[in-house]
Amino acid sequence: MSYLVFDIGGSKTRVGLTEDLQTFAETSTFPTPKSFKAGMQSIIKAAEAMQMKGKLVAMAGGVRGMLSEDRTGIENDAILSNWAKMSITSTLSKHFKVPVYLENDTAIAGLGEALFGAGKGVDIMVYHTVSTGVGGVKIENGKIDDASAGFEPGHQVLDIDRTILGDDINPTLENLVSGAGLEARLGMSPKEIPQEDMVWDELAEYLAQGLRNTILYWSPEMIVLGGSMMTGNPRIPLETVRKYTVETLNGFVECPFITIAELGDDAGLYGAMAYLKQKAE
Repeated sequence: MSYLVFDIGGSKTRVGLTEDLQTFAETSTFPTPKSFKAGMQSIIKAAEAMQMKGKLVAMAGGVRGMLSEDRTGIENDAILSNWAKMSITSTLSKHFKVPVYLENDTAIAGLGEALFGAGKGVDIMVYHTVSTGVGGVKIENGKIDDASAGFEPGHQVLDIDRTILGDDINPTLENLVSGAGLEARLGMSPKEIPQEDMVWDELAEYLAQGLRNTILYWSPEMIVLGGSMMTGNPRIPLETVRKYTVETLNGFVECPFITIAELGDDAGLYGAMAYLKQKAE
């Protein structure tokens, strides 16, 4: 039997083929089209180019943005705005004639890290991605935790008195520490800012405030941090994030282990593979 998995991001889309739900036989990466129709055509083309040994039986994947209530596509998203209100699952299911399962891309990546990456063997893990935006998910006993409307920790308000972001920017964790937020604030790409610049220390402190809320709300055993702002060069330094998180907790509760994601760009595909396996059980 063959299975297809996908990971639709704001800039890149990845498609993978697995025969055993443990390893990949093939993967393909390409820029994410701005239009929904072109995006579906690109996924179909990439999938059909793969050499399947067995009959295709199911597909699963993640997509950025807030999912629709029926989990068939994106309800809304700032980057993939032309994909909103369109059904990813029915389009792919109609073409391939197999069931298609969809989740938020951060949730799927977190599941991948929990079962194949940095969180293996951990019962309660939280995954945060810090890149263009900020997302997060709680993984409990190897499964994405239940939620009525998904997880959006990047939209928590931190800069309440607006001393950092001013009156014109929504004072959220995402706008404080994301790549897009930093660029809007400083007028330059994060890649242009030297690692020795104090801004990276400031970002670590802002992120620690968000992680404090994560710890108090979700009580994880481990926090795994991924995304280009944590794994790129330059990046928010992990040890500084740990230091500030311990300080902000101030002994009220013990700080869980905080570490870096291991799967990189493959996290979403691994998570989709795990999600398919769970659906088959």
